[in-house]
Amino acid sequence: MHRLTALQVAQGVTNREFSAEEYIHRILERIEKVEPKVNALITVNKGAIEHARALDKRIRDGEQAGPLAGVAVSIKDNISTKGIRTTCASRMLDSYVPPYDATVVKRLTDAGAIIIGKANLDEFAMGSTTEFSRHGPTRNPWDISRVPGGSSGGTAASVAAMECAISLGSDTGGSVRCPASFCSVVGLKPTYGLVSRCGLVSYANSLEQVGPAARTVSDVALALGAIAGHDDNDHTTAPGRPEFKLEKKKLRIGLVGEFIQGADPEVSKIIYGAYDTLAQEHECAEASMPSVQYALASYYTIAMAEASSNLARYDNVRYGYDMSPEGYEWNSYFAKSRGSFGEEVKRRIITGSYVLSSGYYGKYYLKAQQVRSILRKELKSLFKQFDVLIGPTMPILPFPIGEKIDDPLKMYLVDVDTVVANLTGTPAMSVPSGFAGNLPVGLQLMADEFCEQVMLDAAYSFESAAKVQRSPDL
Repeated sequence: MHRLTALQVAQGVTNREFSAEEYIHRILERIEKVEPKVNALITVNKGAIEHARALDKRIRDGEQAGPLAGVAVSIKDNISTKGIRTTCASRMLDSYVPPYDATVVKRLTDAGAIIIGKANLDEFAMGSTTEFSRHGPTRNPWDISRVPGGSSGGTAASVAAMECAISLGSDTGGSVRCPASFCSVVGLKPTYGLVSRCGLVSYANSLEQVGPAARTVSDVALALGAIAGHDDNDHTTAPGRPEFKLEKKKLRIGLVGEFIQGADPEVSKIIYGAYDTLAQEHECAEASMPSVQYALASYYTIAMAEASSNLARYDNVRYGYDMSPEGYEWNSYFAKSRGSFGEEVKRRIITGSYVLSSGYYGKYYLKAQQVRSILRKELKSLFKQFDVLIGPTMPILPFPIGEKIDDPLKMYLVDVDTVVANLTGTPAMSVPSGFAGNLPVGLQLMADEFCEQVMLDAAYSFESAAKVQRSPDL
């Protein structure tokens, strides 16, 4: 049962071919078997069986089950879940239990989904490998000696390891697409404003979006349809509640040369193969985006600046790991408390404070915003010529755990192809495109703002033609 797609689960539960309780029981058995190997989940929801039983009763009573009836979903542990702790993989929130559900979580449960657990991540979603977690690193289901990507490593790994059918992550600079590529699943970052951020613990407000991961494009489209749409609690959301129906139609597709130039030879070979596959059904040509060379520096300047502001609230007084400040002078207590952040979080707070400081704001932060505008203009121009742009999601293959952890610059460079979509607010997704040996490679697709349907159609076309789905041996 753990191999079933979300569509298959929802149909089976709705048609009473099997019960939601039976399915969730099998999923919990799967989690118990593989979790010691992959460490994808921080918390397993002990109430999942009860929620499944309640859903089964509603179906027996003739009530509508919803498009995600009974589907097991994991939620990245920086997204609020009522009654289930939300730690952000940090000591600072180790025992925090939110009093409310994030909008995306409520919409999933309203659609019939069952929250199976909270997925591991880099602390406060700051990282590309899921090694910076208080709860230990998540391991890649394809090779447990290697990283699964990040920061939503637990999101992608839980899907790849078949601990759930769908997972939600957050994507600030590639944090859904990077692990989707490394774990050979489908991961999508929506247009900024398509999906509510209410209940997402903030890292970089102008960049981040909640996005789904699953093993098929159809399941990602199903999940996106459930969570997308206007939210009165998030005034950055666009009006309306879109629906997504996959179709096969001829599209104009451009391979961005700058994305592929710096990729490893094994990655480039697979991406060119994906290009050839798409060219059999679509109008394909090469494209150029010269300003990509400035994207990474712009992204990290803006992201760290916003992180330094957002994380100022974590002072170990309003919430934290020790609520006994007696005996401390305030400044020393505050410094000692914030010293409990992990090294990567502290690095980003310090760097972000620096670029926002007097004398450096114009030199760094404003220039980064100018680059952002240039990238947006270049993309707008390209989308007049192409419906979808493609390239490698990640320029390298999944690497061994610990290989880059002591070199922040090398770690940041792996995001070179993904940050453009976050800076410009455009939708992007990663689709499995092949394997170099036993290591996955993902194809990134990008479309114009609020053109998720076109992007999903291209991804569905490629998925149908390439047929690269495989399951890791766990």
